[in-house]
Amino acid sequence: MQLNEEPFYTEEDLIGALKVRDNNAYQYLYLKYREALYTIIHQFGFEINEAEDVLQEVFIAVWKNIDKYDNKKGRLYTWLHTITRNTCINTTRSKNYKVHSKNESLVNVVYSSTESFGAEQNISLIGLRKQVHLLKEDHKHIIELFYYKGFTQEEAAKTLGIPIGTVKTRLRNALIELRKHFA
Repeated sequence: MQLNEEPFYTEEDLIGALKVRDNNAYQYLYLKYREALYTIIHQFGFEINEAEDVLQEVFIAVWKNIDKYDNKKGRLYTWLHTITRNTCINTTRSKNYKVHSKNESLVNVVYSSTESFGAEQNISLIGLRKQVHLLKEDHKHIIELFYYKGFTQEEAAKTLGIPIGTVKTRLRNALIELRKHFA
């Protein structure tokens, strides 16, 4: 192999090199699969910094668990996909992630959206209530309870007869949809 020439591995050779902890093989693995795995992570809705952290966790898991890979059970990409998906799920379920992904207030969404309209714009000119009424029914109810009636998450869960986790998810999704309406 000449200088600056990228190595090429067949899947079988790559797996063998990974199992003996060949750094060039890991670099090749990273360069070859990072975009595909990042796409999977992005589908879980992570912000850029969080997505990069999750991607790093995926490759650490691959490093630690490469000996568990069995080519009889599936291709390397399938195994990487599963590790990525499981890492995303574990991250979203972790207490630390939940603490750092608190719901934004509606005011922050509106202010961040109105900045692009210019300083002369204000909430009354935007027609916030009209935008809320364009949302799906379950999103509209959540926004109404939280921001117009002042309900807490617990009160909203009790009123709607749904788990608090569902309330949080619907609220987050409603805010994302509102942000799209103002973009």
